[in-house]
Amino acid sequence: MEAEPIPNSCLRVDVARQTLHFLLNGVSVKSWPVSTSKFGLGAEPGSMKTPLGKFRICEKIGGDAPAWAVFKSRRPTGEIAAPGGDGDGILSRILWLEGLEEANRNTKDRYIYIHGTNQEHLVGEPASHGCIRLRNEDVIELFGLVPSGTEVEIA
Repeated sequence: MEAEPIPNSCLRVDVARQTLHFLLNGVSVKSWPVSTSKFGLGAEPGSMKTPLGKFRICEKIGGDAPAWAVFKSRRPTGEIAAPGGDGDGILSRILWLEGLEEANRNTKDRYIYIHGTNQEHLVGEPASHGCIRLRNEDVIELFGLVPSGTEVEIA
């Protein structure tokens, strides 16, 4: 079931502090640690960098999936991941981002998401391949709080 829009709410990713904040009327009311890209910041195609600027959640995927469910091409595989490993798993939930500015307009085509990870021990430091990673329980909580269309700022 889709979350109801919360008036005057948005998300802000603080790259320097590796945190994601849920804001109401401009005030952070909840925050979670994240991992942005280990390759740095930018919007170049194929760069595996985290883009900056203003975005919106254009699609929410996986609302009925179990925690740690593995997604390939935005579809659950039926597999449940184990913690760790070398891969950059896309787990539990996907919040697909769409860029709202000329410089980040290609974000959706780059498949930049907010998602859960098998690398929970790295959350809190840059470690992703461009996406915003959260611990699985955190992305499930966030998924339930925000509807499609929620604005996201990455700065």
